[in-house]
Amino acid sequence: MKHSQVGAIYLGGARTQFSVWAPAASRVELHLTHPQERIIPMQAQPRGYFEAVVDTVEPGARYLYRLDSDKERPDPASRFQPEGVHGPSEIIQTDFPWQSNAWPGLRLEEYIIYELHTGTYTPDGTFEAIIPHLPELVELGITAIELMPIAQFPGSRNWGYDGVYPFAAQNSYGGPRGLRKLVDACHGHKLAVILDVVYNHLGPEGNYVADFGPYFTDRYKTPWGRALNFDGEHSDEVRSFFIQNAVYWITDFRIDALRLDAIHAIVDQSASPFLQELAAAIHERAGELNRRIYAIPESALNDSRILRSPELGGYGLDAQWNDDFHHALRTAITEERSGYYQDYGEFRHLVKAFGEGYVYSGQYSSYRRRRFGNSAGSLSGRQLVVFSQNHDQVGNRLLGDRLTSLVCFERLKLAAGAVLLSPFVPLLFMGEEYGETAPFQYFISHSDAELIEAVRRGRRQEFQAFAGKGDIPDPQDEAAFLRSKLNPGLKSGGRHRALFDFYKELIGLRCKIPALRTPSRQNTAVSACEERKLLVVQRQADQQEVVIAYNFGDTPAEIQVRGKEIFASSSGPARQGMLNPYSFVVLLRGD
Repeated sequence: MKHSQVGAIYLGGARTQFSVWAPAASRVELHLTHPQERIIPMQAQPRGYFEAVVDTVEPGARYLYRLDSDKERPDPASRFQPEGVHGPSEIIQTDFPWQSNAWPGLRLEEYIIYELHTGTYTPDGTFEAIIPHLPELVELGITAIELMPIAQFPGSRNWGYDGVYPFAAQNSYGGPRGLRKLVDACHGHKLAVILDVVYNHLGPEGNYVADFGPYFTDRYKTPWGRALNFDGEHSDEVRSFFIQNAVYWITDFRIDALRLDAIHAIVDQSASPFLQELAAAIHERAGELNRRIYAIPESALNDSRILRSPELGGYGLDAQWNDDFHHALRTAITEERSGYYQDYGEFRHLVKAFGEGYVYSGQYSSYRRRRFGNSAGSLSGRQLVVFSQNHDQVGNRLLGDRLTSLVCFERLKLAAGAVLLSPFVPLLFMGEEYGETAPFQYFISHSDAELIEAVRRGRRQEFQAFAGKGDIPDPQDEAAFLRSKLNPGLKSGGRHRALFDFYKELIGLRCKIPALRTPSRQNTAVSACEERKLLVVQRQADQQEVVIAYNFGDTPAEIQVRGKEIFASSSGPARQGMLNPYSFVVLLRGD
């Protein structure tokens, strides 16, 4: 299906094309507010679109849409909101002096992902402030950074999942020009850029799209707001809006991969699912651009169909975040069993996570009170992204506390070894590599008092299922945001520096050794002694075998496998053939 291009597109020569989907209005006018005020009628087009091509309008001009001579609203496809979510939209310059024109992207199996939040990663909290830190990430061995959502949200501090203008890079982060500078710099350092996009809901404040048309449906609900209309009347245009958004990021900003937030909240019962159409559009555009571009969803469904090819009845997405691996690992190194962790905690769960990917592949889940998941046995290692921490698993804790404050140093290293030497694609959460002590708490900066109180109430309800001590931090209080800022100076000495060096050495090991470099489940064998909590992972490639033996128990464990020891995590001495508690060793066999 051919999609009309929405938004304000500068054509050059002081001419701009405006297009908006507004079937709820019988008449739409363009209200130019700056630098000169003008009212211009827009021409009605088929299927609810309105368009106008206007002379003497250049980048920097600001505008609103006037609906039926009544409401004035920003453009739903605004490229920039310099005055925030309630202000006029601004036309932006599409040209940019890219320096990394030859960048082709990376193969997915080369990804070592570093997830970060733009506002808290640096003191300035902007896109450009990240650039000086890129050499440090390269030194660590990172190959891809993943930005939490940057679509325009209310105020200046937010996780990003309250975005209401999917095409507009956050003004307080530096807007579209700042984002382009960051992406260009990343590619100059041979770093891929993943952008977290939210296609399951829009935030509550500044959300005016319902005044334009039926973007939402009342047939389904999400935990965060009204569900988007992907399968009802007029849903073709809603799909087009978000598919255009995906193509916009990968084309105009040269984003390498899109992380699709919580696709389990996208309800679509059509014969041709939106997610399948989205994946096809992304891959088609990747072919046109001759670049490697991926779609990596977050899904709480444990449904391998999203990763299968359309020919096999799947959606054709490239990889997914695997929460099951995290939950099995977390319960193996901590005593947590509240909330969804109640489904995990047996050592066999971790064994299955390493061997198959999903822990729940059709078994009964006590937390969900039903059977859950299907088999991931047909998936390759490159299709599952694993982690010991991420923004959700840290920030959605009562106090936003990290593993650093929950477990001892040896267990931190054990968690790192489990992720970085796994047969999957590894992801780190910012600061994890040196044991950051600052929490990552939930924060907002809404302007509506009732909405602020509703968010506070929602947070209290969310933690009813989890055990914990302490008061829930007020998300509206700026202190929650400031507490979440990183302290990178920590890694200059002591155990923080030791942990950073440990991560760096582990990543180097993964990149240097072929058997570790390729995230292949097919060339991986997993065995275990559950009673002693001993896990042995054997990985093969190029006539070479690497054996990683992990001891998740609190007593020394004997290992029967032999080989040349090339890495050991334990800080203390171990007897020959023995593994200290909460430690691992890497053995090499063959050339």
